[in-house]
Amino acid sequence: MKPEPTPSHTFASVKDIETNAKTRMEKALADLQNALAAIRTGRASVGIFDNLRVDYYGTPTPLNQLANLHVPEPQLITIQPWDASTINAIEKAIQTSELGLNPANDGKVIRVPIPALTEERRKEIAKRIQHIAEDHRVAVRNVRRDCNDHMKKLLKDKVISEDDERRGLEESQKMTDGYIAKIDATFKAKEKEILTV
Repeated sequence: MKPEPTPSHTFASVKDIETNAKTRMEKALADLQNALAAIRTGRASVGIFDNLRVDYYGTPTPLNQLANLHVPEPQLITIQPWDASTINAIEKAIQTSELGLNPANDGKVIRVPIPALTEERRKEIAKRIQHIAEDHRVAVRNVRRDCNDHMKKLLKDKVISEDDERRGLEESQKMTDGYIAKIDATFKAKEKEILTV
């Protein structure tokens, strides 16, 4: 995840800084959840197609805006396009994606079998999600750093007292710890899902 650029505007109070930091940390957490949802675990989940775009009359369109997706069995996803003419484009998008899946269609419905992951592949994916989680932890820490810099500036400009700054810095650390814990919990849940056969 790319760290969000530091907002260039100045803040009038510690509360403004905290509100901004919370919004940015929340975005980092949501981004992590989206990134992890798109990773295949060996169990069928329509979430693996969240980032898949299909060429729909020259426009890259999210798959879930073109079809109904279902998981009728633990190792199968079915995709039923609303417009039958898109079936080949959808199939091609899945084949050329990095998901490593092999769809088949009967003219109306695309069936996507989800092969079980090998233990080696599970470990590779677990390592990959560890890096993704770490990037998001760094993003949250960067928000804390920006938040603390803004508070120091308010103190320097005599907008707030030293007590306000100290309380603000403590709050910023508490918020950071909270979001890092949420990131860790999200990562651990996904790791367990991947490593469980």
